[in-house]
Amino acid sequence: MIKIAMIRHGKTYGNTLGRYIGVTDEPLCEEGKKELEQRTMDTVELLFVSPLKRCLETADILYPYAKQVKIPEFAECNFGEFENKNHQASTDNYQEVKDNPIYQEWIDSMATLAFPGGESPQQFKDRCIAGFDKMVDTCIRRHYRNVAMVVHGGTIMSILEQYGVPQKSYYDWRVENGCGYHLYLSEQNWKMGRREAVVESEIRR
Repeated sequence: MIKIAMIRHGKTYGNTLGRYIGVTDEPLCEEGKKELEQRTMDTVELLFVSPLKRCLETADILYPYAKQVKIPEFAECNFGEFENKNHQASTDNYQEVKDNPIYQEWIDSMATLAFPGGESPQQFKDRCIAGFDKMVDTCIRRHYRNVAMVVHGGTIMSILEQYGVPQKSYYDWRVENGCGYHLYLSEQNWKMGRREAVVESEIRR
């Protein structure tokens, strides 16, 4: 059995403003760092991370001793023209996207269209799942039994929509910054094609 701690990176300045932060490689904000510094995590054998700064910094704070393996496929979605724009109606500058006809078309599609100039939701999900498959294969091949991954909210939702038990939809797996899940994965079942990750508990601040 392989135990996996799946954690979303800490807060960035863009997160505090409700912005689409995908390929924008911004660091953690001071608030995000302070929240993470109060945490104590279980010891792991290996750490898998997105290559973006916010994940690398989170990993350094939560697991300062751990060897890091970067998985490029774990990077957040490319939001294209919506990158770094506000998407929360409660924010003062929500008008950055709300009056954009292309944005409204994307909303009307139930978020199935590709982000203009960026990735489609399915392309992003397929990429994240491929990265997770690569990670699990590494754990099986090298006999790791207790690992962690520090990634993005969208990465977590993509993987758990595909493999999570109990089964839930994409947005039902949403987590706050610095939070996540503990998963258990059967090596034998994985090899036999029964690819599932049992969600045992939540990781909260």
